Amino acid sequence: MGLLAFLKTQFVLHLLVGFVFVVSGLVINFVQLCTLALWPVSKQLYRRLNCRLAYSLWSQLVMLLEWWSCTECTLFTDQATVERFGKEHAVIILNHNFEIDFLCGWTMCERFGVLGSSKVLAKKELLYVPLIGWTWYFLEIVFCKRKWEEDRDTVVEGLRRLSDYPEYMWFLLYCEGTRFTETKHRVSMEVAAAKGLPVLKYHLLPRTKGFTTAVKCLRGTVAAVYDVTLNFRGNKNPSLLGILYGKKYEADMCVRRFPLEDIPLDEKGAAQWLHKLYQEKDALQEIYNQKGVFPGEQFKPARRPWTLLNFLSWATILLSPLFSFVLGVFASGSPLLILTFLGFVGAASFGVRRLIGVTEIEKGSSYGNQEFKKKE
Repeated sequence: MGLLAFLKTQFVLHLLVGFVFVVSGLVINFVQLCTLALWPVSKQLYRRLNCRLAYSLWSQLVMLLEWWSCTECTLFTDQATVERFGKEHAVIILNHNFEIDFLCGWTMCERFGVLGSSKVLAKKELLYVPLIGWTWYFLEIVFCKRKWEEDRDTVVEGLRRLSDYPEYMWFLLYCEGTRFTETKHRVSMEVAAAKGLPVLKYHLLPRTKGFTTAVKCLRGTVAAVYDVTLNFRGNKNPSLLGILYGKKYEADMCVRRFPLEDIPLDEKGAAQWLHKLYQEKDALQEIYNQKGVFPGEQFKPARRPWTLLNFLSWATILLSPLFSFVLGVFASGSPLLILTFLGFVGAASFGVRRLIGVTEIEKGSSYGNQEFKKKE
């Protein structure tokens, strides 16, 4: 193990990275709070500023993937599709199998200039997660309780607000509703069989309400749907903790572009289109499992330096006073002060670990098991 690889495994460095992310995030959230005063004056200026503030936070996580772990991302698509990336509003459909699938999506957003303006249909619990949920609130992210009777009006209103968004945005939908597990898959296929829908091997049954509503509300704004099927070479199952420890992964993403006008206007037709799409995604995963690659031409968009420079800037600003403070604490010789500081370090470590825990599959929601519980 080289020196750099060894350093990446050290808890102290992880704590410093977490400190920079958390403190810079709190600063960014405070500035975002102040920008609310701009909304009545210039809504579009408010939006542009918040896109850049969000970029300053999200790019620190992308930096971990691109520069810390040096994970490689390969696209399987065609040249015409690549040329449209970052130049149009789009709905992104991504399979939800991995702890870092969102991070792979974000790195593609960053490389094509839409990270700060990226959107997602997120579960409402995430709104209350410090830094992440708070930043999303100022970005006008659409939150839902995953109970359509209660969500319908909120989702429709939130989507329609985005119709005049000033920056190109990629709106992410996890149509499966929750991360793939064997238990959820079994339940999902029982539901599919009961409804006479095709059985899927590698995906959960897609939930169509969010998709059909998004397509309906964003027509005239969004130009296309990008279907993204993600997998990792070597049958790896990466985690955010693995990224933090510097583990390198190789992500492959098959991207297909569908013009929005190709999707039926009516809700039933759009739902059928989505079910057919997931059958095709299943077939793509089968090809990948057999051949180790997706079909299509391979592209490796170059990582940009901005994520690294952004993190180094925040680290320079925040770590210098931290080191001075720590030296002062230990130089004081006060047992009470030193113990208090160590207690704070322990609490900070716990807090960072809880943030990481949000991404872990085994700590995911029970959403997707509900039908099974009802049957029991």
